Amino acid sequence: MTPIPFTAIAHIVRHRLATWIAFAIIIFLSAPNPIRAGDPTERIRFVVEQGIAILNDPKLQSKNGKQIYLDRLREVIFPLFDFPEMARRSLGFHWRRLSPEERQEFVTLFTNLLERSYAGKIDLYDGETVVFTGEVVEDNYARVDSNLISKKGEAFSVDYKLLRKNGDWRIYDVLVEHISLVNNYRSQFNRIITNSSYKNLIKKINKKLKELEGSNNSSESPT
Repeated sequence: MTPIPFTAIAHIVRHRLATWIAFAIIIFLSAPNPIRAGDPTERIRFVVEQGIAILNDPKLQSKNGKQIYLDRLREVIFPLFDFPEMARRSLGFHWRRLSPEERQEFVTLFTNLLERSYAGKIDLYDGETVVFTGEVVEDNYARVDSNLISKKGEAFSVDYKLLRKNGDWRIYDVLVEHISLVNNYRSQFNRIITNSSYKNLIKKINKKLKELEGSNNSSESPT
């Protein structure tokens, strides 16, 4: 139950997607010379501007600044992601077998898993820039492509898939170097369910959440 092993770009974006939260902020910071963008790209850009304001807030340098910082990023970034859609897609056909109560439980656990898996990764941002390279819209689906440029000039593709619901564009998948976050989790979840059961998957996720919580708390403790 591990996040995508983006070993080639670990020094750039292994963040809480959630706070992945941090993912969106880190990925889209400082986009120079943007292309002529449509609604999906502008939706992301608007959130990034709010995120940058949070990053630059000197009040967040205090002792409790990091937690305040994360809380504020949640308020800004979470609305950009369609976590129920991501959770549904990560389970694939297994989703259809769940009761409404089980689906709600899974969405909550999946959202927490994404967030805690990338906790403490915000500090990985090191002046990378972003160039938006394209946007494709087909009915209620869209894809926003970008390149993340490191200080060394290395370029990594970061593409966002969005779904429009009730007139609002929200992200339901992220591809880093063509590796899909949702597909990665779906492969892991399907393997666990097939080899054991859905209940065992829930048990493993809960165990992973406790491990991540302990790890994140430890990393935030003074040394």
